[in-house]
Amino acid sequence: MIAQQRFSLMPTVVKNLLIINGLFFMGMISFRSTFGVDITQWLGLYYPASESFIPSQLVTHMFMHGNIGHIASNMIMLWFLGSAMENYWGSQRFLIYYMLTGLGASALQIAVNAYEFQSLTRSISPENLEVLLTEGRDLLAPGYVFKDAAMMEVYRFLNTPMVGASGAVFGVLLAFGMTFPNQVIYLNFFFPIKAKYFVIGYGLLELYNGFATSNSGIAHFAHLGGMLFGFLLIRRWRKTRYL
Repeated sequence: MIAQQRFSLMPTVVKNLLIINGLFFMGMISFRSTFGVDITQWLGLYYPASESFIPSQLVTHMFMHGNIGHIASNMIMLWFLGSAMENYWGSQRFLIYYMLTGLGASALQIAVNAYEFQSLTRSISPENLEVLLTEGRDLLAPGYVFKDAAMMEVYRFLNTPMVGASGAVFGVLLAFGMTFPNQVIYLNFFFPIKAKYFVIGYGLLELYNGFATSNSGIAHFAHLGGMLFGFLLIRRWRKTRYL
């Protein structure tokens, strides 16, 4: 059953998520400018085969962002869509959904990366692969030249962390579209479109981008993962009458 509660423009979970994300971002900027240290190397999510991977990154990466535009776009969507869903579902259910879709987004992105990683490593000699796995970031020492393009791609997989709340936010977007399918959203504040069509269109766009722009630096499959796990979770909750 849906929790009944008073409508709030800034419900508890959304408010605290905004604060936590803001604190992480300010911490990242402060450590980088004051100490010359990038805390993304500990809190961003690395591919599990990387020497930099630790399990806690599955959670911490959801509160890290690359730049002001990245965090601003995610937080605006979180506030706008998340507030509606938290008011409708209640704080506990919304928090569970947010965290699970964020984890689901990471799982799908890692699975896709694993497929690409295995494809790349088949074209690299065992000796060169061992160098990549053991020396890691040290390979960026001045003067180092990769022996082939495949080595460079594998290096990128192992040493480029994924950051951002996008997976969970896309899960919230999916929930909004399923819960309020006929609610009109104004694209760029001018063009009206029903939420259900916006979600479908955005999902198809992310699917296309995931295959067409694999080296864009954007984790498109994480976005799709948030939507996919959100869909499965909502279907499960409706079936068990949790919703």
